[in-house]
This record gives sequence, C-alpha cells and structure tokens, in this order.
Amino acid sequence: MIATAKEQLMGRIENALQDVRPHLKVDGGDVEVVDVTDEMMVQIRWIGMCESCSMSAMTLRAGIAAAIKGKIPEITGVEAVNGM
Repeated sequence: MIATAKEQLMGRIENALQDVRPHLKVDGGDVEVVDVTDEMMVQIRWIGMCESCSMSAMTLRAGIAAAIKGKIPEITGVEAVNGM
C-alpha cells in the first residue's frame, strides 16, 4: 500500500516529536497529532498532565513547534485544540 502525501507528512511530524515526548512523559503528559490543515498548521491535543499544565503554552512554542518546524520547514505553525 502506498502512503498518501498527508500520511507521509503525519509520519514526519510523529518522528519530529520523538525528541520532545520523553520530556513530556517525565511529567505525566504527552501530545497527540490530530490533523494538519490545508494551510500546513499542525493541530495537537494535550494528553495527561499536559492538559492542565501552566507551562503548556511555552512547551508548545519552544518545544513542540520548534521540533516540528525545525525538521519540517513547510509547517506554518502548531496549535493546541484543547487545553491552554
């Protein structure tokens, strides 16, 4: 089976998040990729302790968005669809 372009992109995003996930899991949280919009905006969902963490906004910008955009420059941004 041949993966679609979106499936390939989602796989690249998941790979980019592998550097960030261990840090989230130490604090009892994680992140799930929900979708990528036509405008190349990644939508994520906070899981576990990350949902209510006061540092989620900073983690989104400095950790998650930086990791994704650093490896996939065509991504225009990252937004949380829950929390914050």
